[in-house]
Parts: sequence; structure tokens; C-alpha cells
Amino acid sequence: MFPNPLFLFQDPTTLTDTTTVDEPTEVSFSLIEVIVQGGPIGIVIAVILLLLSIMAIYILIERYLTIKRAGEVDENFMGQIRTYVQNGDIQSALNLCASKDTPVARLVTKGLQRIGKPLEDINTAVENVGNLEIFKLEKRLSLLATISGAAPMIGFFGTVTGMILSFMNMAGGDVSTEALAGGIYQALITTAFGLLVGIIAFIGYNSLVAGMDRVIFKMEAATVEFLDLLQEPAA
Repeated sequence: MFPNPLFLFQDPTTLTDTTTVDEPTEVSFSLIEVIVQGGPIGIVIAVILLLLSIMAIYILIERYLTIKRAGEVDENFMGQIRTYVQNGDIQSALNLCASKDTPVARLVTKGLQRIGKPLEDINTAVENVGNLEIFKLEKRLSLLATISGAAPMIGFFGTVTGMILSFMNMAGGDVSTEALAGGIYQALITTAFGLLVGIIAFIGYNSLVAGMDRVIFKMEAATVEFLDLLQEPAA
């Protein structure tokens, strides 16, 4: 049988291809949907990590502002205190300290209030105030350190429970992608979230400790300078 000769004169654009090609479908998930796919345990772990992240961010911001204010010491502060003390104007020195809401000012205040007593007593009083100020600066830092260590461990716990969930589904004979996806989602999401929270808390903790060390150095320098001032011979 010969082919239809009119076929040679047909427009190629009018020819239709009966072969159909399946185009890949795009699958998109929101973060909430991925967390929900992890099942009840995955949701609980995600909520715990979310709470820890909020606590970590709050502590970071609050402690950063506190330590920053504590380290703001006027370069002329000790020079003014020296002038007042040498002139015997202790009240003006106390008024100057009262106008400065810093640990250094409170240290000097305690020393000024003890003028006239033995130098050892003054030094002890100033050191006690310094210890209290350091304790205030360290407030909540231990909690931040705990979060930096606990968040990755909680994330790894989610990894283990997620893999257990996947293997339980396989043991039950259901090896479909949908059955295994929930456990895998839980394992990956909780691990990533836990590591993220832990990294933020760890970096923040070390940054705050470094800032606090600078404040402590300024406190120690001011204490030494004040004690040296008291030992200077009267003009």
C-alpha cells in the first residue's frame, strides 16, 4: 500500500504528535507543613526549639544592652574624682558618682563612703561591691550557655525518633514514600533547627562573655586607681 501522496504537501506545523511527555510537577512545602509532616513528636520538639530560640534571642539582646551600658565609662570620670578628693570635696564626688549608672561609679561610691577607715577595709568593701556587680552582669548567661548545649541535643533526639518512626513504618510493610517521609522530615528539620539555635546561642554567649571581661577590666583599673589616690600624700 502506497502512502498518501498528499502527505508530502502538508504543512509540518499542522502535524500532531500523538506522543505525550509527562512534565515534572513542582512540589513546594511551607515550613509549617514540613514540621507537621514530622508527626506529633516532631511538632513537640519543634515547639521546644522555637521557645529556646526566643529565650536565646531575648537574653542576647537584653544582656548586650546591659553590658554595653556598664562599659560606658567617661574617660574624665576618675580625673574628676581625683580633683574632688584632693580638694576634700567628698560630697561633690559622691554626687558625680550618683549621676553615673555604671559599675565603676558604684565601686567608687562605696570607696568614698569608707574614706577615713583603714585602707584594707576600703579595699574589702570595694571588692564586695565589685563581686555583686559581676554577678549582675552574669545574670542569665548560664541559661544561654545551657541553651547552646541543649538545643543541638534536642535536635539530635528528634533525629533518632524520626528514624525510629521511618523504620517502624518499614517494619509494618509500608515502604511507600509517603510513609517514610514523615520520619525523615522529623529527623532533618529537628536537627537543622537544633543546630541553628545552638550556634546562635553559642556565638552570643562567647560574645557576651568577651564584653563582660572588658567591663571587669575597667572595674579593676578604676579600683586600683582609686586606692592609689587614697594613698597619695596630701598636698
